[in-house]
Amino acid sequence: MESRVVKIVTVGDGAVGKTSMLISYVEDRFPEDYIPTIFDNHNATVMWDHKVVNLGLWDTAGQVNYENLRPLAYPNTDIFLICYSVVDPLSYENVKYKWAPEVRSHCPDAKFILVGTKLDIRDDPYASRKKGDPVSFDEGVALQKTIGALEYVECSARSGAGLKYVFHKCMEHVIGRTPIKTRQSVSSSLKRKSGIIRRSMSTQVRRCSIM
Repeated sequence: MESRVVKIVTVGDGAVGKTSMLISYVEDRFPEDYIPTIFDNHNATVMWDHKVVNLGLWDTAGQVNYENLRPLAYPNTDIFLICYSVVDPLSYENVKYKWAPEVRSHCPDAKFILVGTKLDIRDDPYASRKKGDPVSFDEGVALQKTIGALEYVECSARSGAGLKYVFHKCMEHVIGRTPIKTRQSVSSSLKRKSGIIRRSMSTQVRRCSIM
């Protein structure tokens, strides 16, 4: 059966939920403990339009300390997920002033989707206002248009709301839309596996280069 590999890289401020999003998608469980990431890789194998698709999911560090290391994950990326937390307005602002410019700088022709995380606590009056008023869906759409993202989507790693949709959108934009019949069966065809993968960082470029 024909297969292909799709590389997806997540970027965004530390603690916005990038790691939780990937682990919840791959392992069907929510990680309760927060451990800052440097580089982690996860795999998910799905059926898409009658083809086997191997998703290479790259988790990067959002902390300032790793700014020189993070771009090493960017070469050969098919699509980026630029993430912010809907209950952290500063992470929203940093998409515009830090993350979108960083991706554009290293990968001028990159495809990327804007993702609002922690959807499950937007309406929690206590949790959602620890860092200021939560970011609305309309504000997310406005930011998508400002930075030129292909889509704006929201999800919750804890509840699973919107989680599969995020990665379905990645495949739609990289591979193309799957027929309706196949699209409806995608979720039942998921075969997931995870693990930290040690990979050599190639400097050869397909869609992205280190400047």
